[in-house]
Amino acid sequence: MTIQTLLETRLSEALGAPAQVAATADARFGDYQTNAAMIAAKAQRANPRQIAAQMIERIQVADFCEPPEIAGAGFINFRLKPEFVAQRARALLDDTHLGVPQAEKPRKIVLDFSSPNVAKPMHVGHIRSTILGDTLTRIARFLGHEVITDNHIGDWGTQFGKVIYGWKHFRDDAALERDAIQELVRLYKQANALADSDAAVMTACREELVKLQAGDPENLDIWKRTVALSWREFEAMYNLLDIHFDEHLGESFYNDALAPLVERLLACGIAEISEGAVCVFFRDNPALADKPCLIRKSDGGFLYATTDLATLEYRIQRWNADAIWYVVGAPQALHFEQIFATAARMGITGNLRHVAFGSILGEDRKLMKTRSGENVGLRDVLEEAQERSLRIVEEKNPDMPPEEKAEIARIIGIGAVKYAELSQFRMSDYVFSWDKMLSFQGNTAPYLQNAYVRIRSIFRKNNGDFNVPATLALSEPAEFTLSKKLLQFGETVPATLDDFRPNLLGNPVSPSAN
Repeated sequence: MTIQTLLETRLSEALGAPAQVAATADARFGDYQTNAAMIAAKAQRANPRQIAAQMIERIQVADFCEPPEIAGAGFINFRLKPEFVAQRARALLDDTHLGVPQAEKPRKIVLDFSSPNVAKPMHVGHIRSTILGDTLTRIARFLGHEVITDNHIGDWGTQFGKVIYGWKHFRDDAALERDAIQELVRLYKQANALADSDAAVMTACREELVKLQAGDPENLDIWKRTVALSWREFEAMYNLLDIHFDEHLGESFYNDALAPLVERLLACGIAEISEGAVCVFFRDNPALADKPCLIRKSDGGFLYATTDLATLEYRIQRWNADAIWYVVGAPQALHFEQIFATAARMGITGNLRHVAFGSILGEDRKLMKTRSGENVGLRDVLEEAQERSLRIVEEKNPDMPPEEKAEIARIIGIGAVKYAELSQFRMSDYVFSWDKMLSFQGNTAPYLQNAYVRIRSIFRKNNGDFNVPATLALSEPAEFTLSKKLLQFGETVPATLDDFRPNLLGNPVSPSAN
């Protein structure tokens, strides 16, 4: 039981009703505080400080707290006793979970994140989904949940007609072997440019797409090779980031389910035909009343919504998931509102959440782009992070062996990119700054890594002779403060999943200050 939970239990017992306690943002006001007296006073139309005084008389916390104090309009502040903190801190040394409680009701969670598009490079826009999704996966598993990670890659769509046309007419096998993604992008761009200026080429591209959709063996083979080459590139990025998936089922996997799904929704009255298209209307939902979900176009084509509904059904049926979390950018909020509202009508009652996030900005505070106006490639970002880190390592340790320099540069560079993401509230836009990211000052990965290295050096100097004492004595104020902060780890980790905020772990303040 965490200290926060212990306090809430004692407070609730004294009041005869649930009460909440939070870590204080300012140590001048103690270690924890509650506004329970203010809430009760409002309900009773009484003086909050008088109610707080009455509560203090009933709260039994003398075994681990100093006498509670009343502050401000009626807050009750709690200060922990040093001997209690020392006892709890010593117990952490024997706890493999460092005081983090396991989930009382473990869930089976499908986590959908990253989702790059085949035949296109991963770019800076994939950083947030990929790193945030992986972090939520690690935290949820650490708390005892079963997590299935699914990378829903974009491997089907109209662009493949142009990719196949380019493959057949302009392919450079040497370039394909050297850099498959860049060659696939070149093929698409060349075919697309020709199609824009030549109606015959546009017709040919459409015919290639129709052949693919009809199962033409040659086009299917080209498509499969395109998917395999793309995944090879994606996997290289994931391995560098130490991110792994249980599944990477693309949009194509659900193709055969789309037509039957639409017919079922029509048959049961969830969907209806409107101007030749098939839509789901939400007339009883004010927020979506004028925003129907289109699941089949008037020309018979299916849409992202159709695929996402089929994917949702599959995940529920295959994994019997209790929750499905989609780590996708904030601009897709309406799309997921529509998907979840449709799913509710289909009888899907699991916990469905859109874990939205903001944008990464360049130094000019605009969306991060190259000078030519294209998205900055993820591979370029990760390579530059390591190159910049290598320059720092070489400056500080010129005599270090090259292999060791490269490995340290990888650790610092990749860690800097990850931490720059995770130290931000997910809905905030943030400026991608190399100088700040790689600084050894402030709330950065290099600062934390340097602190970790210094701590490890202390243990090395002991020649492995360090023995854990039977008891701890917190004789210095700094030791007392540090121990209390360490004990809050068990309270903070579960809180990160409450609103999907791993930045709570990277904040230099307590979670209650957010």
